[in-house]
Amino acid sequence: MTDPDSPEPKFRRRAEARPDEVLDAALSLFDEKGYAHTSVAQIAKTAGLSKGAVYLYFPSKQAILEGLVRRAVSPIATRAQALVEPTPDDARATLRALFSLIATSLGDPKVLAVPKVVIREAVVAPEIAAMYRREVFDHVLPAATEIIRQGIASGQLRAVDPELTLRSIIGPIVVHLLLAEIFDIMPEDGLSLDQLIENHLDILFHGVFLSPEGSTDA
Repeated sequence: MTDPDSPEPKFRRRAEARPDEVLDAALSLFDEKGYAHTSVAQIAKTAGLSKGAVYLYFPSKQAILEGLVRRAVSPIATRAQALVEPTPDDARATLRALFSLIATSLGDPKVLAVPKVVIREAVVAPEIAAMYRREVFDHVLPAATEIIRQGIASGQLRAVDPELTLRSIIGPIVVHLLLAEIFDIMPEDGLSLDQLIENHLDILFHGVFLSPEGSTDA
């Protein structure tokens, strides 16, 4: 017979919090051991659950990773889409807002850890790359491309190729993460995404070469 004075089992007391606790445990293990080397049993143990209890919330390990993406990164995609509606009057301000959103969001270690896991594992697990594309890029890229199209239509931007221009614009952030996470090439100040984005926006808006008036060339 159950002692009425004993605390309820952790699962029963905190049932509504269990999915997040499973996701927190999985994120910690994916970051430490890698996705491929983490089992559902290990996630369950770290979360203080039985393996069967984890399956009540997530039918597979990939479903857990999808849950992490939806919790941490998908909201960024939704907010990025909102930047395009209504049509922005100031393309520079809209692009700055988009990159500020990215920098602020990825400044949260729990958010940043998700694309880091995807970058590390996507080469050996193509289904992870496909899932991340479906959940994130298929929403963010059309919204960001639309910002460029609207800037061209309003006469704020030159008539550039919107899709190629977007790749040029987001490329530095992707390369920044790849250099750090795949090749272990880290800037002196760490990832510092906010600094990278400010530097990138400065180059994007003002270029990198001195104007002819300020040039020292003969």
